[in-house]
Amino acid sequence: MALSDFIIISKEATLGLNQLHLSKANKNALKQLLKEFKHFEILNKYKLPVANKIFLFGHTGCGKTTTAKVIAQSLDKKIIILNLGNIVSSRLGETAKNITEVFKKAARENAVLLLDEFDSIGKLRDHDDKDSAEMKRLVNTVIQLIDELPNNVLLIAATNHPSVIDTALLRRFQLKLKFELPDQDQLDVYYNSLLEQFPEEFSVLNRVYNISYAEAKDITFSAVKNAIIKNEEAKVARDLKQKPVL
Repeated sequence: MALSDFIIISKEATLGLNQLHLSKANKNALKQLLKEFKHFEILNKYKLPVANKIFLFGHTGCGKTTTAKVIAQSLDKKIIILNLGNIVSSRLGETAKNITEVFKKAARENAVLLLDEFDSIGKLRDHDDKDSAEMKRLVNTVIQLIDELPNNVLLIAATNHPSVIDTALLRRFQLKLKFELPDQDQLDVYYNSLLEQFPEEFSVLNRVYNISYAEAKDITFSAVKNAIIKNEEAKVARDLKQKPVL
């Protein structure tokens, strides 16, 4: 498989920052980040580097990838997404070279680079000697790439398993944002935002809590689709019943 098979390049329209369902602390941190990038030139004049390395971690389905896309959109940059889990498992021996190429591409195109499943760089370390040595070389390569990253390029790493990642890698990130399961009030706000686009008769929902935003979205859309389909089937049944027999 070619390197292009492992990356996604996107400039799709998504939500605005204010529409993201984030904790207040995370939202404030991202607002500060965006301000720094928008005032990049004046900060650079005073030799003040912007925080261009972000680490997103926490529960799956709580918005890490969506947040990365919103950041890219807010900065009017394309986003290059590399799933490290796929590339490491399929071609560990070539991973360092391929990741280097992706970093170069992000720098050339002044893009946001999202390294998804960032924990994949640490997970294989306990395997046999060959894989362990290869993984150490890969970690060293990524550390060097991060250290040499141009200040105008934004790197985002995302993981559900931060504990397995080398501490030397983690130290490179100026901003670390934790994504936790939403509480009941946060989920109610999210459910309401999803349901408001549909007619009231399709918005009856048994709300489930202690789940991620992604799970809540799946539950909501499944219930709405079932309600719409049931309504259509009832219409057909009524029409058939009212149709005169010739």
